[in-house]
Amino acid sequence: MLKVHWFLPTGGDGRDVAPAPEDLRPPTVGYLFQVASACDQLGFDAVLTPCGTACEDAWLATAPLIPLTRHLRFLVAFRPGLLSPTLAAQMASTYQRMSGGRLLVNIVIGAEDHEVARFGDFADKDTRYERAGEFLAIMRAAWDTDGPGTPGADFDGDHYRVVDATTRARPTPRPEIYFGGASPAAERIAAEHVDVYLAWGEPPTMVAERLDRMRELAAAADRGADRPLRFGIRFHAITRDTEDEAWTEASRLLAGMDPAAVAAARADFAQTRSVGQARMAGLSGAAGGEVPDDPRDLLVHDNVWAGVGLVRGGAGTALVGSHTQVADRIEEYAALGFEEFILSGYPHLEEAWATGEGLLPELRRRGLLDELPDAAPVGRASTFR
Repeated sequence: MLKVHWFLPTGGDGRDVAPAPEDLRPPTVGYLFQVASACDQLGFDAVLTPCGTACEDAWLATAPLIPLTRHLRFLVAFRPGLLSPTLAAQMASTYQRMSGGRLLVNIVIGAEDHEVARFGDFADKDTRYERAGEFLAIMRAAWDTDGPGTPGADFDGDHYRVVDATTRARPTPRPEIYFGGASPAAERIAAEHVDVYLAWGEPPTMVAERLDRMRELAAAADRGADRPLRFGIRFHAITRDTEDEAWTEASRLLAGMDPAAVAAARADFAQTRSVGQARMAGLSGAAGGEVPDDPRDLLVHDNVWAGVGLVRGGAGTALVGSHTQVADRIEEYAALGFEEFILSGYPHLEEAWATGEGLLPELRRRGLLDELPDAAPVGRASTFR
């Protein structure tokens, strides 16, 4: 079965891709609970939480939501170079017990030197990836120990040396590790260490060759039959009862994009050291960096729209169409080997409902998604301000 996840807007939310400060919905506990509660009731598997100074800390922002949800898992993003691998193992192990096994971890290396420098990390990009490989090896080894008083994990590498690394108890289940990156260094680390390799939403012809390469790298890493490498993909979604309704919403988002913001984003993307970001910028650059009158001018594949990437860094494509059409595209990407889909929309609360009430039932009718769990509402959003 496929897994469909949503996005938790811990940097704020709004009705536009890049809302003005006065239109921004702040990421309060109350608002984040509304998004998480909707996802819990609608049957999304997990919510991805980003990391960086533009958003609230992912560990702290999701922890208050644990007792307010029943089934929803939390895909918590963090940068491995900013804390010790044993401490990260302890934090994740604690979270797993406190949440009843609902933690997933998303490892984010950080492509831009200036971005990580504010945290005091001045290692170059390739070094950050090499260091992350050692970090993940130690973290997994610590999870596989039986706690204090029993033998821990020792490691002596180029970047870390630890002795007797362990946590209070084995996390059950062991948190799955998600990881994205399009550079050769990122692909090597992913093939060896992670459970789910993530890609941004490129056209099938672009991502198919990456999946083939990742399968070859994973086979060479001798992961074993019990630990296959799985694949996930990240899209925004504009899914409606009819195709016309979906494109009307895409037109509204496009009309809200300030040409000055588009120009600033293009200038920023031109300086990026991220291979994935450069690929995204190339898709939205089909219109020459301008805001077209017709949103369909930014189609890069059937129902795959690059308009979000005009002003937003990171994932810049959206699945746009009727629920049936978007389900068709998900089936197409699933045929390539993608088993997990991380979706989002503007604003995230309303679009979670639109996607959860329209697209997810269509996927269930096709036998691609598990039946809706018993996720009756818990708590009350009015409790939080």
